[in-house]
Amino acid sequence: MTKRCFGIALCVAAVSLSGCALTTEKIELQYKQQQGFTQIPGASGVSVNVKVTDLRQDKSKVSVKKNGYGMEMAPIIATDDVAATLRKAIEDELRARGFQFDADGALVRIAADLTRFYSDFKIGFFAGDAVADLNMAVTVVSKKGDSLYSRQIMVQGTEPNIQLASGENAKAALDKALANGVRVLVEDRAFLSALMSTSPRTAAARKR
Repeated sequence: MTKRCFGIALCVAAVSLSGCALTTEKIELQYKQQQGFTQIPGASGVSVNVKVTDLRQDKSKVSVKKNGYGMEMAPIIATDDVAATLRKAIEDELRARGFQFDADGALVRIAADLTRFYSDFKIGFFAGDAVADLNMAVTVVSKKGDSLYSRQIMVQGTEPNIQLASGENAKAALDKALANGVRVLVEDRAFLSALMSTSPRTAAARKR
């Protein structure tokens, strides 16, 4: 009787976690802007330019469905340009903090090289997790070419206790990873100091 119950439970887990596993699924990434921050004094005098380069080895998908036994099935792809989504998220946060944007004459240039943005399904017995990774290398360079900042950012986003290895759950994990990566960057005091170091107000204060 025990063996029979175990077999039934295993079959249920396999079916529930598979979820149309043979059908390619498209997802739309969504970034929710942070709340509860204040504008940075003097940021309006700093013009920035943000460039994100997608260096992922496989840009064709952001996840892959799995059946209940952990076997990879159909791909999950993003309808958005991943690099453009990340760039807009960074720009939105900086704009909200008072920074200005200039494509050609920016005082400071921010470059982010995205090397990983992918959600993997961790299959459990009764439930699983969708775990997304975001890895990017960020540098800040002044208009004169001086290196002001450099950091490797590696974060995760997790959608726990899922029943389906689906696009919806992969999206939830990816959205969280995106939010975590941008938050780590814009809350880094060294990053903000690098941007503010190019402010005309800061330059004038240094000459005194």
